[in-house]
Amino acid sequence: MCKDAGLEGKQLAAACGWHPSRVSRIVNAKTSPTADDIRAWCRVCGQEEQTDDLIASLQAVEGMWIEWRRMERNGLRRAQESVQPLFERTRWFRAYSSWLIPGLLQTHAYTEDVLRAVQRRRLTMDDVADAVAARMERQRLLYEGSATFAFLVEESVLRTSLGTIDNQIQQLEHLITVSALPNVSFGVVPMRTGRPRMPVEGFWIYDKAQVNVELVSGYLTLTQPTEVRAYAETFATLAGFAVHGAKAHRLITTAIRSLV
Repeated sequence: MCKDAGLEGKQLAAACGWHPSRVSRIVNAKTSPTADDIRAWCRVCGQEEQTDDLIASLQAVEGMWIEWRRMERNGLRRAQESVQPLFERTRWFRAYSSWLIPGLLQTHAYTEDVLRAVQRRRLTMDDVADAVAARMERQRLLYEGSATFAFLVEESVLRTSLGTIDNQIQQLEHLITVSALPNVSFGVVPMRTGRPRMPVEGFWIYDKAQVNVELVSGYLTLTQPTEVRAYAETFATLAGFAVHGAKAHRLITTAIRSLV
């Protein structure tokens, strides 16, 4: 934009009333521009028609990533409630997990074990009971409305206990029950040789519009169509490795027997 306007960095900075180093920091991605920076930059370069699009892009990038400490600063209940509108408007859910049972399939006790572990690791506030209630309320979506759900978990998830053995057995038995719902597909990716290595983080796909990924330090939201398609293709590949129906139930039953 500067080159098209015939401006050098120092000239742009002077016209915007900035220190010259600010232009350099923005150009080299060392400093993120503010909305006012974008307005000034476009005005000086004679490209004011691009202002709204650039500000929208900035806001989209800023919304992609949120740290857990920011998302959970008001407690786990608020964090659980914050995603409710997204769940309410989604008609097609796809979820893959390599380390725990997806939230919509969790029992009350399993959810409490999961959120208690989060609370001990990241928060001083203890509103676990309210957070569990919020997640349990969300599960009505499995039984109401017209949404469809496809879940994939690694076989190792069936054998990873976050709490007591009794809680894990109850959770596995619940999987057999809920996977029989007509709008639910549940697949297990077996631990077997010959499978290509695919180090993939757990993720949720909401319709064809959005992907959410939970990472160690924060919560990632992806809405770019190419990125959403990449996760959809990965989900389809993993589904091709998975077993469903009676075969998945046998793996769950085997995991239960190993705990008894």
